[in-house]
Amino acid sequence: MKMNYYDIVIIGGGPGGIATAIEAAVHGIENILIIDKANNHSNTIRKFYKDNKKVDKDWKGQSVNIEGNIPFMDGTKETTLDFFDKLLDEEKIDTAFNTEVENIIKKDDLFLITTATQSFQALAVVIAIGKMGKPNKPSYKIPLSIRPLINFNLDKCSQGEKILVVGGGNSAAEYAYELAEQNNQVTLVYRKDKFSRLNPDNESILKQYNGQEKLRLRMNTDIIGIENEHGRLKVSFTDDYYTIYDRAIYAIGGTSPVDFLKKCGIKLDENNKPIHDEHYRTNIHCMYIAGDIAFNTGGCIAAALNHGYHIVNSFMRKSGKIYAHTNKIEEFFKNNPTFKG
Repeated sequence: MKMNYYDIVIIGGGPGGIATAIEAAVHGIENILIIDKANNHSNTIRKFYKDNKKVDKDWKGQSVNIEGNIPFMDGTKETTLDFFDKLLDEEKIDTAFNTEVENIIKKDDLFLITTATQSFQALAVVIAIGKMGKPNKPSYKIPLSIRPLINFNLDKCSQGEKILVVGGGNSAAEYAYELAEQNNQVTLVYRKDKFSRLNPDNESILKQYNGQEKLRLRMNTDIIGIENEHGRLKVSFTDDYYTIYDRAIYAIGGTSPVDFLKKCGIKLDENNKPIHDEHYRTNIHCMYIAGDIAFNTGGCIAAALNHGYHIVNSFMRKSGKIYAHTNKIEEFFKNNPTFKG
């Protein structure tokens, strides 16, 4: 099994992982690796964002000042991916995509990171794997014949469909009103009588669209089961009614990879969140966490970028090694004034 040495190995290629890699390069760290089980970085953006979807720096009202060296600005799905591509290419960050980490063990002063085909050694490890990779599934059985009509994102959605969106969080709200704008007949069903997790913008839009009959809110109602009704979805509810839909989209949350964190030796609190200090360091020296896996950033890219900045600064203080700061990022944007995220 091939063994490679790195100063920092980052598990997860989302904004938090990318920011950690770029900030490390800016600070003169040369041996940096990003590992991701997807086939490219930013898999959540690629998979869950529609084409040309706006990507805001201040995500849904969360005004975050970027503290590090990455000048991220408002853009679209495509410009954001191009922005991250360019940064990773410019800094020549090593990547291992289509690669899933099986275990991380601290031995003496080094981490041993193992995958199915390779092992890596590192002075520091950053776990930035997020929680969107494994969406929650409904508890009731969905017949095999209609599973192609069941979504956990906006893939394969078209126009003119009768669609049921299930959930009460921000993803469910955004799916519902975006689909309504695409001339779909949309119902959002939520098991509680009021929303408790929506940001104000999304809640306002939902109420506005419901009042204008662009979509329907079906509150305090849950689903009993789903059947195949002549190639469509027959959805039965707890209020003794059923409705026929063309498609259903579940946005009922994601789960943090608790078992993986425990396997790595990271201590968790009573809510199964990894315990960390103000520098995002876990109970294991030089093992850090970033992004939505532990922080309620709600997908805020600017917040994840700040995690990477603070992690690298902490690592530089704790590692005992001397790295030469570089101005490559500043020089890059100075030489490319029209390039932005």
